[in-house]
Amino acid sequence: MRLLGLDPGLRHTGWGVIEARGNELRYLGCGVVDSPDGGELARRLGTLYHGLAEVIRAWLPAEAAVEETVVNKNALSSLKLGHARGVVLLAASHAGLPVCEYAASRVKKAVTGTGGAAKEQVAAMVRFLLPGSGTGLRPDASDALAVAICHAHMRASQARIAVADRQSVVGRL
Repeated sequence: MRLLGLDPGLRHTGWGVIEARGNELRYLGCGVVDSPDGGELARRLGTLYHGLAEVIRAWLPAEAAVEETVVNKNALSSLKLGHARGVVLLAASHAGLPVCEYAASRVKKAVTGTGGAAKEQVAAMVRFLLPGSGTGLRPDASDALAVAICHAHMRASQARIAVADRQSVVGRL
């Protein structure tokens, strides 16, 4: 199944596409949609929306996963990030994709084994888990790939639980 990971940001929104088949993950592509720095907010959000819509059209993912935003001490920065996150969710929803959301600590734990991992640790594990993703990944793209990996792991776990539940029901009959 083709999965799209998204790391929202007003200046830089990272995206990463992977193929997940059971426990096997394969890197397909990644990048960053940049919005012009300092322009009017509506125009910047429109740039993000159209860039993500193009990514979705080009890669045709089956599902999307989005990292939840962390609230900053600066309320205005948090508000702007919230706008960008809304556009990311809207672009995926308009494309008809089911969307799952994950806290940053959940993503880090799924990729590195600890929820408090540094960005460098996450990036190193992304490169390890997705051969071919390269060493020169932009941080936003690496984070988006981490979100996609987290989603793949969560989907696989949920599938195993569903099978075990069905077997348990059948065993009781």
